[in-house]
Amino acid sequence: MADDEQLVRVAGRRLRLTNLDKVLYPETGTTKAEVIDYFSRIAPLMIPHVTGRPITRKRWPEGVQSTPFFAKDLEAGAPGWLRRMPIQHSGGAKDYPLADDTAALVYLAQTAALELHVPQWRFGDDGMPAPPDRLVLDLDPGPGAGLVECAAVARWARRILTDMGLEPYPVTSGSKGLHLYAALEGALTSEQVSQVAKELARALESDHPELVVSSMSKALRDGKVLVDWSQNNGKKTTIAPYSLRGRERPFVAAPRTWDELDDPGLRHLVIGDVLLRADELGDPMAAIGFRAGARGGTTGPLSAYIAKRDANRTPEPVPENPLAHATPAGERPRFVIQEHHATRLHWDFRLEHDGVFASWAVPRGVPPTPGRNNLAVQTEDHPLEYGSFEGTIPRGEYGAGTVTIWDDGRYDLEKWREDEIILTAEGRPGGPLGRARLALIRTDGDGEKSTWLLHRMKTDAAGLPQPDAATPTPTEQADRRPPRDHETLSLAVPRAMLSVSATPGIARAAAQRWGAWTEIKWDGMRALGVWDGERLRLYARSGADATARYPDIVRDVDLGPRPLVLDGEVVAMDASGRPSFTRLQQRMNLRSPDEIAREVPRTPVQYVLFDALPVGDEHDAVLPLRERRRLLEDLSARLPAQIIVPPVFDDVDAALETSGRLGLEGVVVKDPASSYQPGVRSPSWLKVKHVRTQEVVIGGMRPGRGGRASMIGSLLVGVPTPEGLHYCGRVGSGLSERALASLLDLLAPLVVNTDPFADTPAADAADAIWVQPSVVAEVEFAEWSPNGTLRQARWRGLRPDKSAADVVRED
Repeated sequence: MADDEQLVRVAGRRLRLTNLDKVLYPETGTTKAEVIDYFSRIAPLMIPHVTGRPITRKRWPEGVQSTPFFAKDLEAGAPGWLRRMPIQHSGGAKDYPLADDTAALVYLAQTAALELHVPQWRFGDDGMPAPPDRLVLDLDPGPGAGLVECAAVARWARRILTDMGLEPYPVTSGSKGLHLYAALEGALTSEQVSQVAKELARALESDHPELVVSSMSKALRDGKVLVDWSQNNGKKTTIAPYSLRGRERPFVAAPRTWDELDDPGLRHLVIGDVLLRADELGDPMAAIGFRAGARGGTTGPLSAYIAKRDANRTPEPVPENPLAHATPAGERPRFVIQEHHATRLHWDFRLEHDGVFASWAVPRGVPPTPGRNNLAVQTEDHPLEYGSFEGTIPRGEYGAGTVTIWDDGRYDLEKWREDEIILTAEGRPGGPLGRARLALIRTDGDGEKSTWLLHRMKTDAAGLPQPDAATPTPTEQADRRPPRDHETLSLAVPRAMLSVSATPGIARAAAQRWGAWTEIKWDGMRALGVWDGERLRLYARSGADATARYPDIVRDVDLGPRPLVLDGEVVAMDASGRPSFTRLQQRMNLRSPDEIAREVPRTPVQYVLFDALPVGDEHDAVLPLRERRRLLEDLSARLPAQIIVPPVFDDVDAALETSGRLGLEGVVVKDPASSYQPGVRSPSWLKVKHVRTQEVVIGGMRPGRGGRASMIGSLLVGVPTPEGLHYCGRVGSGLSERALASLLDLLAPLVVNTDPFADTPAADAADAIWVQPSVVAEVEFAEWSPNGTLRQARWRGLRPDKSAADVVRED
């Protein structure tokens, strides 16, 4: 391999990247490597708008200062796994590339295809162009006009489109003007959509002749904005949302919000702007991505899956186009085991095969030893997107119940026949499956609802004895309870000792009485680490295994042969080196291994320790804190860089002053003589916060108004009490559009008909949409009102590490 070449793996595909130092944008020094990085990072937002559409590429192999060339037909050297579809031209058929995954976008970037142009239609199940699923207007400013004038025309167009029942989404084109997109149901031909767009352009020109022109004549365009309706023609294309532009700087065709169009300083965005917005806002036009308009036919390998589900009623992935994507040759396919709390608890065992997940329902899960064979019933094939699905399927829908990932990973296939499958599956590091050689043997029936036996083999693929499962079976895990208060800490299910809120005065008095020390309070996620002598596992305070979520913490750890339980906080630092709970949200809510792997370098985390407990002898659980601290400090010499032991303060006021000056959350005063009490809120740990925060349970949502008309306006929250869920008020401040969209996806399946609060005021209940009170969040606030509501509450983020039962009022 040449020195300037790299062989990389992207989304399970192998790609050869070359000339990475080649400068493609001389004015900014932007290299091909940076272009590839941009496309790989923006892929989750871009793919929904280009998938299934033939891509015409505009390439600049020598950089934007050179002459580009258009490419339609896919070059002969393109990788075999890259999807392509033929379109007939006068000279014969041309194979156009399709970008259905990150690897496809990275390949196109490797060829210096900076601009990706697509039509407003997608290929149908028959391989022919389907009716257009979106309308586009290109607002092109003439001499003397610019983005501000385009924004004014866009607002006028928006009024007309919304009156037609179409919601438009603006995109600054990265060249001169704006594009407006609106989703269609797929009931009109391209010619009919073009005619509608033409009449709309003429109406705008008639109403606003001083600024709008609908004719292509350049002589009429000085100081005006051309409303170009012609790109709805089935043979024409438009620059794809999130595509780069071959301009002097790396400008992007960037989806925008309508609020942004009111800014008199509206400008085109470059790579860095768009990536930052992606992290903070998500995709402003996500609503017209994958599922815009009709989702297509129901023929193909996923027809049974699609026929049983309505994308508007279930949070499960319902693919628009049920065509299978072949597993790339030479790559290890994926598996996933999902715990499914439906009418009866069972585990769904899924193996990637021929572009789908072949699936079985296994009532008792994977057998722990070769001595037990568990029944497995084959179900319909599932889309590959299901491999990362976790959520609650609403009551009344097929498969209703809660789905979580028990384990997932890759597998090596030995045999796949109609009646027998043999494989070796390797789960997540620290996951419950480990590495297991398994066999599925069909006993009755054929296809869906056929019955099989799931068997754990005695030997591995090399014929060597295979150990029994090191972890309990799924059923045994579900039956386990956490240890009661003051029981010896268990390596299997640890629990956290909890602190009590206090004022500075109370903390000072306690410190003097105890001879206490003070620790910084870290704004992160509480995590217990379990070291079994060989590897480290992380558990959230709820007891959920969080090891796979933070691979950068558990790697390269060696704490010696003695088992330990560590207590600390997982934190993410902001640009100034302060813990940021908002930044940590980018890691806390991830489940997919691919998403986690992508986010690790972008949002690194650290594990900040403040306690260590040896496990073994009975007296270890009641060691005083001063001895546990000594153990922790002795341990610090063995810790890798990502795990730290911060210093303690002898003076409460000095600690408060330091934490306040550094913008930290607060401090915790601890009694050195105290023992560790799992699961207990102990007065031996007193926390003093600079900013008051409160964990709350979400029990409802109110619809938005104005700019939030299609989103959540505010959340109704409460705190559990012996009398029921006490209503603590509304929270709307601090919620970004991205957070609102995620919350709507999370809460929609939890909608119920009854008010979960014991005391909701009539004014707040009038237009409320109630949800199951199971989702925990954290807010900051000014003070408690006399009636127990939060004043000036502001959103901080979700707390997936905690359950509703954990929430108590923090006075």
